[in-house]
Amino acid sequence: MPRSMWKGAISFGLVTIPVSVYPATEEKTLRFNQLHDDDGGRIRMKRTCSVDGEEVGYDHIVKGFEYEKDRYVVLTDDDFDKVPVESSRAIDIVQFVDLEEIDPIMYKKTYYLVPEETGAKAYALLREAMSQENKVGIAKVSFRDKEHLSALRFKDDAFVLETMYWPDEIREADFGGVDVDAKVRDQELDMAKSLIENLTADWHPEAFKDEYREGLLKIVEAKIAGEEIEMVEAEPTAKVVDLMAALKASVAAAKKEQPAASTAKKSTAKKSTAKKSAAKKTAARKAPARKKASGE
Repeated sequence: MPRSMWKGAISFGLVTIPVSVYPATEEKTLRFNQLHDDDGGRIRMKRTCSVDGEEVGYDHIVKGFEYEKDRYVVLTDDDFDKVPVESSRAIDIVQFVDLEEIDPIMYKKTYYLVPEETGAKAYALLREAMSQENKVGIAKVSFRDKEHLSALRFKDDAFVLETMYWPDEIREADFGGVDVDAKVRDQELDMAKSLIENLTADWHPEAFKDEYREGLLKIVEAKIAGEEIEMVEAEPTAKVVDLMAALKASVAAAKKEQPAASTAKKSTAKKSTAKKSAAKKTAARKAPARKKASGE
């Protein structure tokens, strides 16, 4: 388990639930270092002062806010501690809303909230109450030198804290004069709905994988092994000249893929039915034995 990055408490009315905060996600990507092309030497980034040109260690670096061009005010750790907010050590739930009311564009980062032993019962109580009411808690919390708007929900039995962007951090959808309200014909709409229906399936996130990362890793491994890498020509992007024709072709292609998916679903359903049938037979065989053992 990763190390706890913050400790505080969920505040719910007069109820306080001590919790530890852990990152819930990790970004998996291949990381590259910058090298000198002539000799392969690692490129080091140095922290140098713009006034005297000297390299500066972390112990001598402070935080400065530029209030005018090249003029700064320095803030210390004590200054940050003096910020008058109540959310510095508490995740204060201020209201509850339906999950559907929150636009996903607001979500930023996900964390797990793990209760301390003294707050385990209150943690479970709040989880059950929120689950039965189908609500999400809206709270404010401060960590990493910033106050965050956040949503509290559940993933299985664990509390999840979703930090969110503040409303004034969401940019307006300005497309620079592009008309996104163009009128569509009824036939086009019906065909688009048909395409959506053919592509609709149950959500199984484990079915998706990062093919670019896997392909890049294969190239890295091939270069380590000294193998020659073949260039794969990218397929040309088809130009959409007739929207209706493109929709018809897309629906036809989706229908071709449907039989395979349907067969897979039927196979899964058969396996499930077979398992249930076997379980019933096993239970039926065990029942007489239990009756004899109990003297019935």
